[in-house]
Amino acid sequence: MQTSSDRHEYPAHWEADVVLRDGGTARVRPITVDDAERLVSFYEQVSDESKYYRFFAPYPRLSAKDVHRFTHHDFVDRVGLAATIGGEFIATVRYDRIGAGGAPASSPADEAEVAFLVQDAHQGRGVASALLEHIAAVARERGIRRFAAEVLPANTKMIKVFMDAGYTQKRSFEDGVVRLEFDLEPTDRSLAVQYAREHRAEARSVQRLLQPGSVAVVGTGRAPGGVGRSILGNLRDGGYTGRLHAVNKAFPEDQGNVDGVPARRSVRDIDGPVDLAVVTVPAEHVPEVVTECGEHGVQGLVVISAGYADSGPEGRERQRALVRQARSYGMRIIGPNAFGIINTSPRVRLNASLAPEMPRPGRIGLFAQSGAIGIALLSRLHRRGGGVTGVTGVSTFVSSGNRADVSGNDVLQYWYDDPETDVALMYLESIGNPRKFTRLARRTAAVKPLVVVQGARHGGVAPQGHTVRATRLPHATVSALLRQAGVIRVDTITDLVDAGLLLARQPLPAGPRVAILGNSESLGVLTYDACLSEGLRPHPPLDLTTAASAEDFHAALSRALADDACDAVVVTAIPTVGEGVAKDAALAEALRSAAAAVPGKPVLVVHVELGGLAEALSAAASTAPQAAGDTAARVTAGAGASWADADATGTEPPAVGVTTVSPAGTPAPDAPARADGAAEGQVPAEAVETPDGARLIPAYPAAERGVRALAQAVAYAQWRREAADPGKVPEYDDIDEKGTAELIAGHLARGQGLALDADDICELLGRYGVHVHRALPAPTPDDAVTAARALGYPVALKATAPHLRHRADLGGVRLDLADEEQLRHAYAELTDLFGKPQELRPVVQRMAPRGVDTVVRAVIDPAAGAVLSFGLAGAATQLLGDMAHRLIPVTDRDATSLVRSIRTAPLLFGWRGSAPVDTAALEELLLRVSRLVHDHPEVVSVALEPVVVAPRGLSVLGATVRLAPPPARDDLGPRTLPAY
Repeated sequence: MQTSSDRHEYPAHWEADVVLRDGGTARVRPITVDDAERLVSFYEQVSDESKYYRFFAPYPRLSAKDVHRFTHHDFVDRVGLAATIGGEFIATVRYDRIGAGGAPASSPADEAEVAFLVQDAHQGRGVASALLEHIAAVARERGIRRFAAEVLPANTKMIKVFMDAGYTQKRSFEDGVVRLEFDLEPTDRSLAVQYAREHRAEARSVQRLLQPGSVAVVGTGRAPGGVGRSILGNLRDGGYTGRLHAVNKAFPEDQGNVDGVPARRSVRDIDGPVDLAVVTVPAEHVPEVVTECGEHGVQGLVVISAGYADSGPEGRERQRALVRQARSYGMRIIGPNAFGIINTSPRVRLNASLAPEMPRPGRIGLFAQSGAIGIALLSRLHRRGGGVTGVTGVSTFVSSGNRADVSGNDVLQYWYDDPETDVALMYLESIGNPRKFTRLARRTAAVKPLVVVQGARHGGVAPQGHTVRATRLPHATVSALLRQAGVIRVDTITDLVDAGLLLARQPLPAGPRVAILGNSESLGVLTYDACLSEGLRPHPPLDLTTAASAEDFHAALSRALADDACDAVVVTAIPTVGEGVAKDAALAEALRSAAAAVPGKPVLVVHVELGGLAEALSAAASTAPQAAGDTAARVTAGAGASWADADATGTEPPAVGVTTVSPAGTPAPDAPARADGAAEGQVPAEAVETPDGARLIPAYPAAERGVRALAQAVAYAQWRREAADPGKVPEYDDIDEKGTAELIAGHLARGQGLALDADDICELLGRYGVHVHRALPAPTPDDAVTAARALGYPVALKATAPHLRHRADLGGVRLDLADEEQLRHAYAELTDLFGKPQELRPVVQRMAPRGVDTVVRAVIDPAAGAVLSFGLAGAATQLLGDMAHRLIPVTDRDATSLVRSIRTAPLLFGWRGSAPVDTAALEELLLRVSRLVHDHPEVVSVALEPVVVAPRGLSVLGATVRLAPPPARDDLGPRTLPAY
């Protein structure tokens, strides 16, 4: 696109899509010679005032010389970027490299003058802020370290753009002009500003999709049935509060409505704005629909249509084209191949999905990449009884389908601010941007629980439509990193809902101490065992006997909750022969009133059915009287045990019941649900408001399920307490950061992907205070003796051949060799057993104090970032995978928890009378390795093995280090949407 005289080719990697402050999107790209007409048209639409602010004088039109200057760039010293929507400019920014005195200059001059111009119609949308991020990234790439800008004092909007960016800056006033100078190196404040803007923009973009004022269903069938007609009916029957339109180009000219909804042949024919279009036409017709929507100003699309990346390479290219086309008009997409979206808020009542019934409103947000799993989740919450779903139902639901644009990260941004969502549940089949997901998850989990189940976790079976950047990290490591970010990781969708129901209305436990009480000794013992298996600290079960009355339960629960040594209570209950609805209701009231007296401790029920009891309760409930307007107490029994092993296959799970009552304390059972969600003779459940403060006590049909949910709540509560004080990354006076950078640069000058030799490793690690015991090669017995004399006896003789390295169990190591005679004898033994010295690669090393052998590793993963890992050396790590992981940089609190996170940690703390080792020295080593990799991302891999931790101090006996140019980090650059 540029002429041959230009010094650089067109930089296509500068092109990017960005989300603006109001949730719309724009395309940022370099300005080229082909943009002359677009530039003139753009300038004509700018007000005289804005032109005056840009040029400091009346400037009604651009001259031919101006147009040439503003469209001809070398992409090094002169760069221009434009923000475009629909292919037309809405804003421009440019920089010109300058030298001393402000004269035009070339490299190595590292300062540039920057100027913006934004169309008045698009001012206030955050366009200038986004362009500043991108032009600053371009400038840094071209060796520019500082921007200067001259602004008229009256141009307060542009001054604010510069001042709010978070860069280190200097401000002066001279000759009636404000001069701003600021460094372009990202700072903690500039990154915080960038993340805050990203959050507002992405949350707003999802809000526009979930809270539309008008919806058009494009592809509504002329006859009943079909996807489009079904979604139209679901929107209408769900009570959508906005304007609804049916669109199909095959409608007759005179067709005025479909099922009472205004009908149009094209989106263009709709009078007034359309905020959301639900697209159900075949994939080959979607581009035409997108064009119509874009030209009409539609804000977002939900594409139900399949036939994209889910159908193979041709469909994948079709999907890329779809995203590019939609973004060119400033629209975001959910889908394609999506199940739809739901918002139960009474202000919206949006059911733009294939779900035939609107879920009951509640406080749980659901996100599912899979439509089938989305159906299962909605069904499970809907079928667990009005007592559960009438209060802990759904706030919003998003099925992302192929997740071509809007992802779980975007929905997390929305949920973080959403006052109607208390708990977030997510089913993920892939994580497209793990760095960003962990950052957003950590922030979200600090204020509301985030529960995640991940499909395709064993690799290689992710759906075609969900292709993302691969991570080299095993699933166990990814899970550990998610837990570090506060995510509650579960394995099945049954666990997902179980945990969500407990977290939605019960307080977080203060610790792991659990009281167990109930009317079944056997069920109490099962619950006790389940608590031990989950790492909780249960008290001995209290058996109230099968003769226990509601008053006995109330008294026992009250005592347990009043006990300072109790953090949570599990109530076990079995029905007795002849028990009826009235007794169940009395028990519900007894538990509720006792729990309400101590609102700071969680209570849950393990409720086991006897054959036929559910049917009897259901039959009795259908005729139970209910006073109009009352919010009744509800007791929903669990389903049969045959459902207990349901997993993420979409099989219907056992119901989880809930016990709650009205403030007046009048209990009554549920009636069978009608199609509209109401019990017979009652108002629909979604219309019933449970007053704030009502205690919901979830009941589980199996002890292990309830206890597992409680254990997850305990771990999450502990994370919340620790997250309030995350610790700090310590400084060490003996670290030579500058010298290490020079050393690394020298090594990389020799080539990429460099594995350092032993001497270079010792020098590099030594600059960060990590000292490796020297191992001298011993190709002959005489060389071994010479090495031992240099190191000093006693020594160790080791075979370092790959098949023997770190395998003391194979006999390739001889320890405590006190003199030359023992050394020569050991050398002869090794060569007799394993072969020639050339094959063994023997080395001699001075003996280290005895202790516990451990391993410390750090690696930079292209997708997840830098990860620090720790475990015990040998079988614990290699066979059992007993490793703990933390994201780098690691704080002092992270290092402390890392050491204690492995299952074999007791070996470090005096297990079975052994001497405790120096864990303080071990934690310092972890922190130093973390600092090395964080300060120098060129260190892409470090492995210290073994690290022998003694009662006093430690010894690093082996180390490998690999250097390479660091992988690009998309979390430090300007805000962008994933590229297509």
